[in-house]
Amino acid sequence: MKGEIIAKYLPILFEGCLMTIELTVISILCGLVLAFIVVLMKLSNNKIFKSIGTFYTWFFRGIPLMILLFIIYFGLPEINITLTSFEAAILGLSINISAYVAEAIRGAMLSVNKNQWEAAQTEGLNYIQTVFYIILPQSFGRMLPAVANEFIALLKDTALVSTIAMTDLMSNAQHMANESFRPLEIFFMASIMYLTMTTFFTSSFRFIEKKFALADI
Repeated sequence: MKGEIIAKYLPILFEGCLMTIELTVISILCGLVLAFIVVLMKLSNNKIFKSIGTFYTWFFRGIPLMILLFIIYFGLPEINITLTSFEAAILGLSINISAYVAEAIRGAMLSVNKNQWEAAQTEGLNYIQTVFYIILPQSFGRMLPAVANEFIALLKDTALVSTIAMTDLMSNAQHMANESFRPLEIFFMASIMYLTMTTFFTSSFRFIEKKFALADI
């Protein structure tokens, strides 16, 4: 019986697994863009920009991801903004991860010697040029472990998008468990898939970190 369950439901769970990976990759890429914008605002000498960046990280780090998803998917239609479950999932996950990644990037950039900032200004580089040509290359290796941790956390947090009718690994597992009345086997297979994905990406990030560590020697 267990063999039949695996043969019947594993392909469906695998489809959900692919969607989970797609959601994670797209969200982290969008989140990185948002995070860099927030970091530039927080490190800016402009008080308005700094206040907006600070409020952004404070607010979106402080509210649960599920509530954010509900606001986007169920709340925005009240003001005539309707998104598909996929669009809402990407937006919610991207905003959530950007608030956490922004702090990781900011911390790594601030760890660079202040003399580097002053030297760049002496050479005539503006703020944006200094950040992208001088500071980021030196801080990338330092921010990578924290960004990698957030990526893994995001991969697991995608399970929450099942609450807004998004078809991912978790939603497929719930549907199959209800259909088969065998939740133990179904959720066990889903947990193995999550474990496999997190192990793969964790190992990949560790490999990259070692490469950067050797390059710094």
